[in-house]
Order: sequence, then structure tokens, then C-alpha cells
Amino acid sequence: MAPTIGFFTRVLDDAAAAERYRIALEQIELAESLGFETAWVAQHHLDGAEGGLPSPFVLLAAAAARTARIRLGTAILTLAHEHPARAAEDAVVLDTIAGGRAELGLGTGGSPRTLSAFGEDPGQRRAIYDAKLVRLRSLIAGTADESLYPQQQTGLEGRIWQATFSPEGAGAIGAQGDGLMLSRVQPIPSEHTGDVPPRVWEVQRRLVDAYLDALPSGVAPRVLASRSVVVVDPADRSAVRAHAEAGIGAQVAQLHGITPGSLSLDELLVRSETHLGTPAEVIDSLAADTVAAGATEVSIQVHSVDPDASITNRSLELFAREVAPALGWRVAIEPQEARRVA
Repeated sequence: MAPTIGFFTRVLDDAAAAERYRIALEQIELAESLGFETAWVAQHHLDGAEGGLPSPFVLLAAAAARTARIRLGTAILTLAHEHPARAAEDAVVLDTIAGGRAELGLGTGGSPRTLSAFGEDPGQRRAIYDAKLVRLRSLIAGTADESLYPQQQTGLEGRIWQATFSPEGAGAIGAQGDGLMLSRVQPIPSEHTGDVPPRVWEVQRRLVDAYLDALPSGVAPRVLASRSVVVVDPADRSAVRAHAEAGIGAQVAQLHGITPGSLSLDELLVRSETHLGTPAEVIDSLAADTVAAGATEVSIQVHSVDPDASITNRSLELFAREVAPALGWRVAIEPQEARRVA
């Protein structure tokens, strides 16, 4: 079955926090009007330059009050930082407010500094996460000795997702019957040789196969592929490309150790797995992504391009109205008449 489409934001607009949150809420409303199936937000602690949202349930509750159909998810909640009972309560309250529209994406979180700030041992991050996941799952599923209030009545335990970078992690997620969350970028496998790294879908195919092989019989697969996508009108193409070079160059330098300025912008776009261009260009570049085509959902984000909000809004419109239909991806509803949001 063709994937549905989702929208993901790290809440990184070049603005103060209140304005960032206003923009994110308006973009979630816009995504719903355009037929996106889901809206996802990331959780980051203590660093507004890495991600502007430490409290995703708060923002998603505000989004729930402003929307009616779109599903609202965490991508991810850094569970190793959280008290599992508190996280379970927040998730259930959100799901209650949203009428069963919550999606709970979980991961360990990547920063030893922030884990220490929350009183946890970074060296035990995986064990901490695993123990907290067991506790959270039992509370949400109603199998713990204690009962949540409000009681979970909408099947949230069937809407848990987990993120991983490894085939081993993907197999464990499949064995638990959860959804698999795939990143927009992927670490290069240690066995890879050569100067040019494999494309993200070439690496992630191993993760998807391990996940599907481990999935219990009768459990429907749920695979979300996150991708960096910025679709622009031809008149905006040059300006957005010029803006993108600095952010993408910094990302590639961090991930691959590439000296800034040593690659052209087109080479940077490939190395960072960024689909940037007119609708025709983005259709062509995404058509090669076999993992995205076989996923149950493709969730698009504008990081690391991080353009102005008006460009992001227009990108959502062009993606839903032109790119997704051309690729055969499912738009949840017939999009409303296109509108450019200032």
C-alpha cells in the first residue's frame, strides 16, 4: 500500500520561543487542511539551537484544540529523560483531548549532557530506556498494578513507535509489535568502504527487513520514513538554494567530516539526503527512494535547510498538491484550495 504523508518540525524557526510555537501550530493546522495524515514534533532539552521544544505534549495539546482530524505525534519523546509514569499520564491526557489522535514515538535521546542534567547516568542510557519503556507500556496497556487516570480507552498501546539506527534495534522493535521510525539520515555502516557513502534508503533497507522479519504474525507493519524535503516555486529556487548551503554544509561536516566548502551545493544535497527544488525536481529525487515508497508513511521536514516559515508553508502545499500525488502517495483528504501563508 502507498504511504500516507506526514509533517515533522523541530520548531527551529529563526524567532523567539513564543513565535516558534505560534508558527508550528499554524503549520500543523495548514498540514491538516492539505490532507497530511500526521504532524510530528521532536523533543530536545536545554538547547534551542538543536530543537526548540522540550515539552512536546504541551504543544500537541494546543494543536489538538485547533485541529479535528490530523494525528499528533512525538518524534521522538526522549524517554530516557522522562519519568515513565509521568510520560504515560501525559500521553493519555493528550490522547483524550485529541479524541484518540495521539501517536507516541519514543527513543533514547542522543545527548549525554542533557541526560546528566536529568539525574541519569549517560553510560547506562540504553538500560535506562529499556526499563522505562517496559514501565510506560504496562501503564498505557493497563497491565500494571496501578491504573492511569484518565484510563486509556482509545488503543494508544497500538500507536507506540520506536526510533533506531541499527538492524538489531529494528528487529527488537518489530518483535515488540511497535512502529519503526526511520531517520532522514543514517550513520554509515562500519563495513562500508569507499569515499561516497551509500544513500539512506540503501542502508535503511536492512533495518526494514529486520523489522518485518521480527514482526509477530498478524501484526500490521508500521514504518515511518522521515525525509528532508523543501519544495519551491521556480521563482524562489535560487534564493532557497543559497540559504540552504550554510545549514546543510554544517550538517555534512558534522556527520561525515567533510571540510566546509569542499563540496558543491548539489553534492551537499545528496550527502545530507535533502530533496530541494521545484516540484518536478523533488518528484524525480524522491522517486529513487525505495524505502520511502514502501513505508506506511513518509514524514517530511525542512531541517537542515530551515527556511523562512512562508517557504515552509508553501513547501507543504506543493508537496501535498503536486509531489505526493505524482509519486502515488496518499493524501488523507482532498486538499483545500491552495493558499500561500505569509
